[in-house]
Amino acid sequence: MIDSNYLRIGTEYFKKVSIPLHSGDKNLTLIKWKKSEIITDEGKDLLDTIEKYDGFCLIPSHINYKQNIDNFYNKYEKLRHDIHEGAFEKTKIFLQHIFGEQYNIGLDYLTILWRHPTQILPILCLVSEERKTGKTTFLNWLKLIYQGNMTINKNEDFRSRFNSDWSDKLIVAVDEVLLDKREDSERIKNLSTAQSFKTESKGVDKVENYFFGKFILCSNNENNFIQIDSNEIRYWVRKVPSIIDKNENPDLLHDLKKELPYFIYFLNNRKIEVKRQTRMWFKKEHIITDALINLVRGNKSFLDKEIQEILIDDFIKFEKEELHYSLGDLLEKLTKNNIRATGSKVSETLKKQFELISKNGSYSKYYLAIDPTTNNYRVEETKQKGRYYTFNSKDYIV
Repeated sequence: MIDSNYLRIGTEYFKKVSIPLHSGDKNLTLIKWKKSEIITDEGKDLLDTIEKYDGFCLIPSHINYKQNIDNFYNKYEKLRHDIHEGAFEKTKIFLQHIFGEQYNIGLDYLTILWRHPTQILPILCLVSEERKTGKTTFLNWLKLIYQGNMTINKNEDFRSRFNSDWSDKLIVAVDEVLLDKREDSERIKNLSTAQSFKTESKGVDKVENYFFGKFILCSNNENNFIQIDSNEIRYWVRKVPSIIDKNENPDLLHDLKKELPYFIYFLNNRKIEVKRQTRMWFKKEHIITDALINLVRGNKSFLDKEIQEILIDDFIKFEKEELHYSLGDLLEKLTKNNIRATGSKVSETLKKQFELISKNGSYSKYYLAIDPTTNNYRVEETKQKGRYYTFNSKDYIV
């Protein structure tokens, strides 16, 4: 059969085109093409040479790729790399900069991404308030590897209900991310472990498709670029330092591109060090970082922080390792600090953010009273009865 730029998939015709990109590369894609225009441009006889498929499928693979799978056209783009063995010193230095002390974990992440593209992986977040860190270069480098199977979006692209431009990609990157709404974080969390996803295009009904996308987020906001709970295990957050080098390389991405054949050969042959232990492959202790802890702290609401300040003051004031407060006690203290809050809101905060459950029984309550003999303050204790929460000083005072 004559090689043609045209395809018939189902009952519709498409043309394979290469869209020029600003980087100088090209993005291969299919565009719907009218049968009448093919006849006008190429002649009627060409129709007999056009490859025909029953429909589309989406099967990602980088090692044993197939375009035709049971007479279905695989929409996952075939990668074009001339892979062979060689040194990749600049790539190694760059990845050591990105992943730091977790360099080997980073190599495992990249190896799994290449060899097992359908494997669920943590949401990788690269953050730094500093400039010239290499975060965007890392995204552009991954784009060189995965080509049309990766997309780099903005916040509004991810929030849009029309998602057909990224729902079939292996990597969905969001640069300069600020997804500070609860629904944003819930959407990413759910998608990071989802097996299917409803794709929606303008003027087209929703279609449920297989979803295997991995999210990579980059932000200059280290503290609250996304809402995250204290017990969250799906985010791998790395603070990337600035590239401090008097001989800064303006052609770094070009140099990394030249080493791609050698690095991909390395990914094809290296042994993955961490064995698969969870559905996201890595355990929490593999990917927990100070940057993640900082993000969790930065996500605390105003009410969280006010309650925590009250507790710290009381631990210091009463010199106790354990304090007990009822919901009413805390509301009274918040009111004295001019903080307006409802009982339901405080109860929800204690449950979700402090991970506390109230108990019913007797508990000690402390207050300061003036000692008449010394005219100094002393700690007095009273017994109370009811539902109360227990707080330990080690959780609040370092």
